[in-house]
Amino acid sequence: MNIKHAVVAFAFGFGSLVMANVSAGEVEDRISERLTQAVPGLQVMSVKESEAKGLYEVQSNNGDTIYATEDGQYLMTGDLLKVTDQGIANVTEAARTEARREMMAGFDANGVISFPAENEKAVVSVFTDIDCPYCRKLHDEVPQLNDYGITVNYYAFPRSGPNTASFRKYESVWCADDQQAAMDAAKAGRKVADASCDNPVREQFELGGRVGVTGTPAIVLEDGNMVRGYVPAQRLAEGLGLL
Repeated sequence: MNIKHAVVAFAFGFGSLVMANVSAGEVEDRISERLTQAVPGLQVMSVKESEAKGLYEVQSNNGDTIYATEDGQYLMTGDLLKVTDQGIANVTEAARTEARREMMAGFDANGVISFPAENEKAVVSVFTDIDCPYCRKLHDEVPQLNDYGITVNYYAFPRSGPNTASFRKYESVWCADDQQAAMDAAKAGRKVADASCDNPVREQFELGGRVGVTGTPAIVLEDGNMVRGYVPAQRLAEGLGLL
């Protein structure tokens, strides 16, 4: 069940439960427990007070961010915006970015298929699907990105999911003796020899879901910001301040 669809059911199902004299820490635990009970399959990753007084920010395993009142009776989906002297700031997106940066930093990157730049100035993490046309277009520009000093680390995100031909194709690329050559061939539409081994393809696919990947390519920058979709190499380098 999608968490946004479950919010209404949650509100009606638990709206009569009131929390009284609950200390700090217990509030977060109670919100987490109630959400987990209300939404089958949901894993609450964190609950903390938000910038808006009286609202708690809830991060879930599927990348959704919602807000709950202290008593757990009301939930809100959507982005929380803040009026500042400089204009409107997106509080929710800032929280997503920080959470994404932490998740990427905490993941074992030894299993990525890397195309390193000799004069490295920046690193981008690209969640990719071998059969995605725009992923292939981006891959054609990897040498140009490397020339700009950008290392490209590929994370698996076969959009069709586990136990599909595209998923197995990525596993074959990862298990190849020469991963870079196999990736080049697969991205060019050439046949890659079937291969199997212990691999991190499923873990990387699941990581993509947690950091909010909904399509490919998805480019995660070192600060946790995500660029969704294909971006020409020159524009990406400009956005990173390299040109």
